[in-house]
Amino acid sequence: MTPRIAPGDLRDVGVVNWVVSAVSGRVAGTGPPNLFLTLGRNRGLFRGWLHFAGRLMPGGKLPRQDTELVILRVAHLRNCAYEFEHHRHLARRAGLSDADVERVVTAPDAAEWSTRQRALVAACDELDRDHDVSDTTWDALRQHLDDRRLIEFLFLVGHYQMLATAIATLRVEPDRRG
Repeated sequence: MTPRIAPGDLRDVGVVNWVVSAVSGRVAGTGPPNLFLTLGRNRGLFRGWLHFAGRLMPGGKLPRQDTELVILRVAHLRNCAYEFEHHRHLARRAGLSDADVERVVTAPDAAEWSTRQRALVAACDELDRDHDVSDTTWDALRQHLDDRRLIEFLFLVGHYQMLATAIATLRVEPDRRG
């Protein structure tokens, strides 16, 4: 599949966005991410998006394991291989096991999940399917998250749904692992 907008080069994205992309790729074990080099073509929007995204991950208040679990579930639900593969590696660094990552795809209601993880995954599923969360699932989330973290959770899910849409529509190609 050919990208609808090709990743930019240094001249297309500017020095600041190029450096951010290069550093991000180094951290992820890839070259500069195709997503960053594509979105970076809109320089100001990219930097604004990056600031917002960074407040969710890695700068959010949810535990990193929760964040990666949510991102993987949303990527799976949205059939976003780019984001799933990128976060598979980050999830392992955050402490999720290979079995946890596999369960995100094959057994979202498995007994091996903690009640917290089960609530997070169920809420991801409901938000994707219904664009809302049932009272039962909300009550389950509330047992584990305070008001600030509940809001962050909703923004995290919505952000990665938006990102999956952009990645699919732009036809962003996978990054090469270095």
